[in-house]
Amino acid sequence: MKVYLDNAATTSIAKEVITEIEPYLSTYFGNPSSTHSFGRKTKNAIEISRKKIADYINAENSEIIFTSGGTEADNMAMRCAVLDLNVKRIITSKIEHHAVGHTAENLKDSHNIEVVYLTTDKYGNPSIDELEELLKIEVKTLVSLMHANNEIGTLLPIEEVSLLCNSYENVYFHSDTVQTMCHYLLDVKKLKIDFLVCSAHKFHGPKGIGFLYVNKNLHLNPIITGGAQERNHRGGTENLYGIIGLAKAMELAFSDLKNHQKHVRELKYYMKDELYKMDSRIIFHGETDPNKSLYTVLSVGFPKDICNSMLLFSLDIFGIAASGGSACSAGSNKGSHVLAELPDQDKFQTVRFSLCRYNTKKEVDYTLDKIRTIVFFIVSPQ
Repeated sequence: MKVYLDNAATTSIAKEVITEIEPYLSTYFGNPSSTHSFGRKTKNAIEISRKKIADYINAENSEIIFTSGGTEADNMAMRCAVLDLNVKRIITSKIEHHAVGHTAENLKDSHNIEVVYLTTDKYGNPSIDELEELLKIEVKTLVSLMHANNEIGTLLPIEEVSLLCNSYENVYFHSDTVQTMCHYLLDVKKLKIDFLVCSAHKFHGPKGIGFLYVNKNLHLNPIITGGAQERNHRGGTENLYGIIGLAKAMELAFSDLKNHQKHVRELKYYMKDELYKMDSRIIFHGETDPNKSLYTVLSVGFPKDICNSMLLFSLDIFGIAASGGSACSAGSNKGSHVLAELPDQDKFQTVRFSLCRYNTKKEVDYTLDKIRTIVFFIVSPQ
């Protein structure tokens, strides 16, 4: 049996998305910048997709800039905040995705930007009180805090942070929403947020496509030059079939969002309860309560006296895909920078299970059975 429980890294592309993309791989292949009928056809398809995407987050068409994914979108937001909005300080946390953390450090070195890291508690929650005290210091600031942590699932009170940022002048708010886009309803007008990001392959769309939402009141210059595409915001021929696929994937996600949420949440907490029954010393990172945790991610800390670093390998032998943290850090010799910020991590071996709407209880039961075999040496009768 093959079980895929690494959906925070990437998801399978939905069959309906593939069907939607196929004509644009063959029949409708014109360059959207061309003025003839072939180009007009594809340009029109892009703009229809842009409107559909904008409507889902209550944005205006002009506020959606297509990118190669979340990393580029994060880079664009942060670099343009410094280069075009004259930001002098970035407030963030040490458990952000590297697309944010590394970019902040790069801007610190290259443009002498002050980077301030908020304290995080044992669940990975950044200190909102600390943020408010920092915002009282009048300096042009970008607050960059992810909506949900990709490794441990900690969920930011994004409405509270947005309201706080909006109560101070010269403060911009950017949130990496890669893990939450199409898993929660995001209304940019209610949030009054300046930047948020999307990567289609996190919700059964194609890889290599995403977007940056930019509040229409902000005027940014492109960081990729060489063409007038995306209303002069990003040079380069558009990823036509990626954009078509992104829009379709969003349509599928929002078509039955409440049932998707219910299904995945039930799988997660069933799995959590069954693991806890195996050994009450097992911990669950980022789990303050169900409403403050990303429902697609279950980060499990197994006590090292019963579990070693071979667990992931052993699960893979049984056809089960999970991860030890972020896929973006898998090639690094360093451990997880997120887990390093949590207490007592030397006592636990962490495995991240991340679920999607296509996962089943049968798959979770199979995984639990193999964990009993690997960790607790309990072999179920055949």
